[in-house]
Amino acid sequence: MAGQRVSQIIAVIGGEQADPAALRDAETLGRLLAERGCTVACGGRGGVMAAVCRGARKAGGHTIGLLPGMDRSEANRWVEFALPTGLGFARNTLVVLAGDAVIAVDGSYGTLSEIGFALVARRPVVGLGTWSFRYRGREDESVVPASSPEEAVKLALQLARERAAGKEAANDAR
Repeated sequence: MAGQRVSQIIAVIGGEQADPAALRDAETLGRLLAERGCTVACGGRGGVMAAVCRGARKAGGHTIGLLPGMDRSEANRWVEFALPTGLGFARNTLVVLAGDAVIAVDGSYGTLSEIGFALVARRPVVGLGTWSFRYRGREDESVVPASSPEEAVKLALQLARERAAGKEAANDAR
């Protein structure tokens, strides 16, 4: 129905290889997001992606996995909606565009590319133990740091609301 508010989608990004602390944080993120009625979008495979999906599903939440290959069976077992893209790493763009905000947990270069795509697309990014940046000799504050999963969820939801309010104001001005 037009005008009906759908649940927020929060993209959670992070690597297939992660240390136990990052995996615990990701699972907690999934649970907290589900408890707040959010849907989790991710790359749908292992590591941080599996942990966030596991946390969300255990809490009764919904999960979307945007897979790099062409086979739904690539998805971790906690992905509810597996969407094969056939795009390889290019699917990273779709993962971040699916979210109203992005939470980056740990991660390597694939996560770095997703952060870059999110920032170019003006999606707010919250970082939990992930990349930080310096640009022209100064700290770049584009990735909002969080010290815990609870703070990351709070910040991501706040930034998503602010982004939506800005879009609504721009539409009203037209």
